[in-house]
Amino acid sequence: MDRRALVLVAVLLSTVTFPLTITGASVALPDIRSDLGAGLAGTQWVVNGYNATFAAFLVVTGSLADLLGRRRVYLTGLTLYVATGVASALSGNVLLLDAVRLLGGVGAAAAVTGGAALLSAAFPGPARARAFGLLRTMLGAGLAFGPSIGGLLVSHLGWRAVFAVPAGIASCALLLALAIPRPADRPPARRIDWAGGALFTGALLTVIAVLVEAPDAGFGHPVIIAGWVLAAALAVGFVAVERRADDPVVELRLLTNPRFASYATAAATLVVVLVPLLVYLPSYLISVAGVGAGTAGLWLLLLTGPTVLLPTVSGLVARWVPTVAIAVGAIVLCGIGALLVTRIGPHTGPAGLALPLILVGAGTGLTQGLLDGRAIDTVRAEAAGAASGLFQTSRLASETVGIAVVGAILAALSGDRLAGAGYTRALHVVGVVLAGVCVAGAIGVLALSRRRARIPSAATESARC
Repeated sequence: MDRRALVLVAVLLSTVTFPLTITGASVALPDIRSDLGAGLAGTQWVVNGYNATFAAFLVVTGSLADLLGRRRVYLTGLTLYVATGVASALSGNVLLLDAVRLLGGVGAAAAVTGGAALLSAAFPGPARARAFGLLRTMLGAGLAFGPSIGGLLVSHLGWRAVFAVPAGIASCALLLALAIPRPADRPPARRIDWAGGALFTGALLTVIAVLVEAPDAGFGHPVIIAGWVLAAALAVGFVAVERRADDPVVELRLLTNPRFASYATAAATLVVVLVPLLVYLPSYLISVAGVGAGTAGLWLLLLTGPTVLLPTVSGLVARWVPTVAIAVGAIVLCGIGALLVTRIGPHTGPAGLALPLILVGAGTGLTQGLLDGRAIDTVRAEAAGAASGLFQTSRLASETVGIAVVGAILAALSGDRLAGAGYTRALHVVGVVLAGVCVAGAIGVLALSRRRARIPSAATESARC
């Protein structure tokens, strides 16, 4: 097997496991809580901790790949991911499980950025687009089929298999990656914006910590209030540092491009609806509706199936319909689906779940890949890498915060139990809140799309040079 084939197979094989361990673990949460005797907040960290560090460290590990080498960062990240997956499967208490899941998110972030850099170097020209198309497909498949695979694993092998099986798959990718020859030329190094990376990571983790712990401690508790103040201070410091940095980890200046900002807003809105439902609906179906983990995972295909089937349709529709119209229409579909979540109850079966879940999945599927490409098309070619990084970071950060917010609402309104009639009422409130997010997102996309981007003239560009 030549170097290009080794890179492609290894990166694709490992990539499918990273979202799988987010959505798959969500099906295992009720069993984890029962088996380890954990509280609700501790159980929520199993998903929130991994997702938070995964999103936060993407902005740093990309720079490390330039400084230390793509292959080294990929191998280091994948090794950490495999080790923490095994440790998660062997954990005997929730504190240890949460700790290794936090480290697992760091490893996944390094493997994703290092793997993408390896693909970019190995496949020049048109082949690069095909390679990254396969990469997006694997990411989408891991996210879409995670609940189903996780449910089957929990039903037949127990919750520990949700961590052990992805670690096993990733270890195969690691063995392949070790055979990838070292590159002859080292990639050009760039300075790492340590201050920006630390501030971004600190702000995101602080927000997640406050949202997870607030229902138990009380939203007015001095520690919770101090957490919000700290998160705000870190966020302000991050923006100030990034505006002055020569090589920022997140190119915030791209947000002044209204078309780019409108696509980023649409993508963020859609994942804020989709992913929290992926995470918390399985536990509702298991704890309240009384179905098995495998059945809950299979029913979630109503939500995830459209995200796999519809992206090709959106490419055809985009030939005749403006992208902004597709984005707003997709958000409206998601909003209607979220509002219909208020009709879900203890006795709801697949027929009752079908309409709300298919609508949310369809809204996301219609824009999968489309918004990414259109967003990058709005900037100059030399800014494409920074635009892609900012787009993915904003989407992942929004997804992470969305999971935490929904978890906080469910915990607060269900009496920290996620069971019984209180869970049903809390889920209905979540449906209304997510529908409201869609209304705000659609208005934001329309408002931004009507603004004109300030594109520098050729004379201005020459003067700057």
